[in-house]
Amino acid sequence: MNTLTTERLTLRPPCPADVPALTEFYRSERSQYAGGHVPHAKAWSNAVAMLGHWQVRGYGLWAVTETGDDRALGLVGPYYPDGRPETELGWVLFAAAEGRGIAQEAALAARADARSRLGWSEIVSYIDARNTRSIALAERLGARLDETAPQPKPDDPCLVFRHPSDVEGTA
Repeated sequence: MNTLTTERLTLRPPCPADVPALTEFYRSERSQYAGGHVPHAKAWSNAVAMLGHWQVRGYGLWAVTETGDDRALGLVGPYYPDGRPETELGWVLFAAAEGRGIAQEAALAARADARSRLGWSEIVSYIDARNTRSIALAERLGARLDETAPQPKPDDPCLVFRHPSDVEGTA
């Protein structure tokens, strides 16, 4: 499966052409809760890691585009790097996607795909406690805080939101 589509979005695997925009995102303050707001070399490394996850795992965060426009607005999708305790639905959105419902629409499609195609029954989202926008999105998706969940980085704790077990979730 190369793409997912929703009413107005196309989710496709990220490609090398997305690296400059991803690098700029990871350099920006906007990315401070997603391992970013870092110098260029680290930002580039973060960006290409997203492409590499697809190469190693065969899935990863999709590049989110508006149908008919191939410009990435961010990344949303299944993420499970080595060493993580649970399968994750992650997202990073660029400023152009803010306040338009794009993150929720993309996350619902990506979560349904992770359940149906990848067979994931348990899905969490790891969120920095200061990231109020991501917390609000997780709650709109029907995810609930799980204070007993294992931490992905015990030395740097985060909030763990557990997604509902149904395929569709909350709209």
